[in-house]
Amino acid sequence: MRPVRLGAVDYLNARPLVFGLELRHGFALQFDSPSKCAALLHEGSIDVGMIPSVEYVRGGPYCAVPDVAIVSEGPVASVALFSKKPLADVQSIAADTSSRTSTALLRVLCHEAMGIDPELVPMPPRPAEMLRRCDAALLIGDAALFLDHELLDVTKIDLGEHWVQLTGLPFVWAFWAGRPGALLENHVRVLLEARDAGVAAAETIASAYCGPARAERAQRYLKENIRYDWGTRELEGLKTFYELALKHGIVDDAGTPTFYRG
Repeated sequence: MRPVRLGAVDYLNARPLVFGLELRHGFALQFDSPSKCAALLHEGSIDVGMIPSVEYVRGGPYCAVPDVAIVSEGPVASVALFSKKPLADVQSIAADTSSRTSTALLRVLCHEAMGIDPELVPMPPRPAEMLRRCDAALLIGDAALFLDHELLDVTKIDLGEHWVQLTGLPFVWAFWAGRPGALLENHVRVLLEARDAGVAAAETIASAYCGPARAERAQRYLKENIRYDWGTRELEGLKTFYELALKHGIVDDAGTPTFYRG
């Protein structure tokens, strides 16, 4: 059998999910941005991807790996709006083109919580350029986590925190998904084992990925801001996100995940 083509996200928060996988038989691993992982899965260039959660209802039909996801409940730190103006005065937002779920969530929050209807301008994640062109910038991943917003004299508005304030529920940012039959039970077991090993080695992963200067911040982020499992409340949060995205015309379907057998 050929190995499962696995598309992982090239951000710190996804590294615990692939810990040791490069040494395991049965997987061919590659790293890309979240939007690229989704595009590769949709076009069939990979078998399973760590896709932005909104992309699950934009392609497929897909199955999800049970109990493995990138989740936050409260401040997420790595998905944020950086604004030069008070939120009520924001008329244009440069949206990180690496993002899919975060842009969808921002649109939901603009309507449901922030009371604004700004123009969203897709741009590469270059904060200085984004903020020169627009009133605010949506950044995700390492760019958002490590940006010194005080140095840029902008306000950091955490989207994970706003979601919990709106709904009282966790937010599911991304999860493994692929076409039915792409994973066997032993594949699912290996992905669960990699998750468990990666969570246990979070400090080592953070130091190796970020280097000494950023290690402490990275370690705190993996311990305090991110979780890697999901259950009833997380599925409720995901369903609520899909329903609100459907309400505002962001997606055409508000389905719930079907899972591989594990």
